Parts: sequence; structure tokens; C-alpha cells
Amino acid sequence: MTRRFDDLADAVLAGTPAAAEDALDVLRTTDDELLDVVAAAARLRRKHFGNTVKVNYLVNLKSGLCPEDCHYCSQRLGSQADILKYTWLKPDEAIEQAAAGLRGGATRICMVSSGRGPTDRDVERVAGMVGALKQEHPDVEVCACLGLLKDGQAERLRAAGVDAYNHNINTAESHHDDIVTSHTYADRVDTVTKAKEAGLSPCSGLIAGLGETDEQLVEALFALRDLGSDSIPVNFLMPFDGTPLEGTWDLTPGRCLRILAMARIVCPDKEIRIAGGREMHLRSLQGLALHVANSIFLGDYLTSEGQAAEADLELIRDNGFVVLGADEDASVPTDGAATTHDPAKRRRGAGTELPANA
Repeated sequence: MTRRFDDLADAVLAGTPAAAEDALDVLRTTDDELLDVVAAAARLRRKHFGNTVKVNYLVNLKSGLCPEDCHYCSQRLGSQADILKYTWLKPDEAIEQAAAGLRGGATRICMVSSGRGPTDRDVERVAGMVGALKQEHPDVEVCACLGLLKDGQAERLRAAGVDAYNHNINTAESHHDDIVTSHTYADRVDTVTKAKEAGLSPCSGLIAGLGETDEQLVEALFALRDLGSDSIPVNFLMPFDGTPLEGTWDLTPGRCLRILAMARIVCPDKEIRIAGGREMHLRSLQGLALHVANSIFLGDYLTSEGQAAEADLELIRDNGFVVLGADEDASVPTDGAATTHDPAKRRRGAGTELPANA
């Protein structure tokens, strides 16, 4: 067993930031070293977040109909992806959707709308929704994600009770123009900066699997560290049919796990969230990934379905974690029996006319 990743974790815990070479080393580990990397990253995760998992819930306020040309996005201009398309939800519909997430165990509601950026009228619409949500659920944390912000809009959202603002840089500056041309990398950085200066917690992350190199993944992550992103969603490309990146399958479960471990080692005290594509790409390694990341989305995403919310919560419990903000006794069974499954009776294969499960 190699000790170099233990030594790296020791150095980070002692206050020495990881270097770009360290991050590349993590990305390029062999399969024999993968558990060593996870164990090292898990030490940092436990140091800063204990055994808690933050549960977030997405409410897609407006779906599709976006004028931007982001190659990865099912909501982009010209997308032929078969997704739901609708204009703004009514306030009571938005509150109802948010409440469902809160009942499921979420403590942060992410209110998202497609589009280049909000008009002032859109900002007022969202401000009203946030005020109504917080009146019913005073302890809820709200993150808005409305696109590129104009001057004064971040301050208005903050005054309305919004706690955080999400705007992902998505990829390295050196790769940005290969995946989108309708806005610049600087536009994205400007919006994150506006949010931060207005007192909103900056939430910005990346999408892996866009054809980027190892060096560009590292570049993006160090940019997020320099931006001071408090929460870093790590998305894994979902290559929707009808988008320019359809049929792009560059990720493996091990690759995704290495990317999350790299994020933890580079940003040890930041919220690392396993975001879109978790179920599709991590697959059976989702539980292991929780020992590196400390945050997930519950249930469905913006235009795609996630696994059952009950399965998400079970994933947390089965790996020895508790939902942040929940009653510990209710979050984790102490005797292993709080969540049970009846045996699934075989009705296929030998002795039946149905094909075997093979």
C-alpha cells in the first residue's frame, strides 16, 4: 500500500494547500491505488464535515426555452432533447415543489430557471417565492440559480432572503469556448463575483466529461478555489440525445470517484456536492463517493430523473452517515433494522417462461 496519499492528506490537514501536481497525481492513480486515494480524501471530509451529508433539492422554475448554446445542455437553443418545456411556475406551485423536498429531508432548496439571465421582473418574481417559502419554512436555506446577473440583482435577491447563488463555471477557461460561444468564461466569473460581493454564498462547480483534459479539470478546480466557492457541485455529463454531446461516454465510476477525491483534496473544507449524473456514472460506487463528498441532490434533477428519493436517503444511512439538520435517531438506524426490504420472489428464469436475470 502506498503512503503518498496519506502523506498528502497529512500535509493538507497541517495547512499546506494541495498543488496542481498533487491533483494530477490523484486523477492518474491506478485502480490498485483508488482506495488509498479515497481513504486519504475521506480523512479530510471527516475532519471538516464529520458524518453529515447535506441534502439539497432542485425546483426547476422554468424549463427549456433557453437562448444560450451550451453544448452539454438539454435546454439549449436548438436542443432536440425530449424534455419538459414550460414557462415560470406559479408561486404556489413552486412552494409546493419546494415543500416536497423539505419533507424528504432537504435543508437547502435550489430554485433554478433556464435562460441567459433574469430580468428585474424575474428577480422580483423569485424574491416573492423566496419570501413565501421562508414564511412557511423559516429555517430553509435557499440557493437561487437564474443565470447571468446584472448590477443590483444579487443585492435584491439577498434582501429577499436568498442565502446562496449558484452559477457554475462548468469547465476550465482554456476549454470554455469549445463548449459554449453565446457567453464568455469572464461572464460566468463576473456573476459569481457579483453574488459574493452582495453577501450571497457563492456556489459554483463544474461538469466532468466534456472532452476536457486532466490538466483542464485541474485548472477548473483551482479556479473554483481561487473564486472562493463555498459549495462546489461536481456534475458528470449526461449526454442527452438531441444535443451536440450526445453519445459522449468518457466517464467511468472510477474516474468520477477520482475527480471527487481531487476536489476534496484541493478544497478540503468546502462543500463538495455530487450533482447531476451521479446515478448514471458512479453507479455502484455512489456509497463510496459519499466518503469523499458531503452533499447530494435528493431525487430528480432539472430535466432528468434521479433515483428514488427513498433510495438516496437509504444510501446515506447504509454508509453510516446522517442527514445534516435531521434528528440523528431518525436519520440512521441504530440496529440496522429501521429500513427493511421483503425478499423479492423470483418469477423469471428456471421454472418459468420468462428469461433469466443474466
